[in-house]
Amino acid sequence: MAIKAPVRRAVKTPETRAIILRSAEHIFAERGLAGARIDAIAAAAGVNKALIYYYFKSKDALFLAVIEEHLKEFSRRALALLSSDEGAKDKVLHYVSMHFDFVATRRDYPRLFQRFMMARERRFMQVRQKYFAPVGQKLRSVIEQGIRTGEFYESDSTHTVISLVALTVFYFAVAPMLKAAEAIKDPYEKSQLARRKREVLNFVRRALFQNAGLA
Repeated sequence: MAIKAPVRRAVKTPETRAIILRSAEHIFAERGLAGARIDAIAAAAGVNKALIYYYFKSKDALFLAVIEEHLKEFSRRALALLSSDEGAKDKVLHYVSMHFDFVATRRDYPRLFQRFMMARERRFMQVRQKYFAPVGQKLRSVIEQGIRTGEFYESDSTHTVISLVALTVFYFAVAPMLKAAEAIKDPYEKSQLARRKREVLNFVRRALFQNAGLA
């Protein structure tokens, strides 16, 4: 039987908000937006259910707050790398490397991301536009820069962005299947992550870079 956390007083603080978000993240990842219950999130966080509504107003708003915690940080890191003074090759490699590490260290994120991307409500679409559009546009401009300078092979920049994202995201999205099929015993084991990241970066070099040097 699950052990409930001690109930916290109904005091609105950044610490309490963070605890609610962490507890909600895992439950949303496990059960989805429809299956998650505010009662369960409150019990896991050790707060009164009313306090969750005081912070977030609704279950949908709480789910979006959980997602935005991730997307805001990812967007900040991605735009900083893609706006640097480095050449196109280094920008792309550093972006892909950061994306891989970002997902690898957030084990609930792949399931949250899948559930978020499947939602069709307007507010979900607005959040996707807010965070994904600037990063996608910047990454496309870096790819087009690399094509112009002769660093990259000719390609469709939009489809190249899709391919770069898929190289990282797919591995984590199917990690449970890889484990169940015994293709990889533990996809999150340190040496497996290092090997997968090396293969991803080398694939990017082979597919995109003129005169690619492999690691």
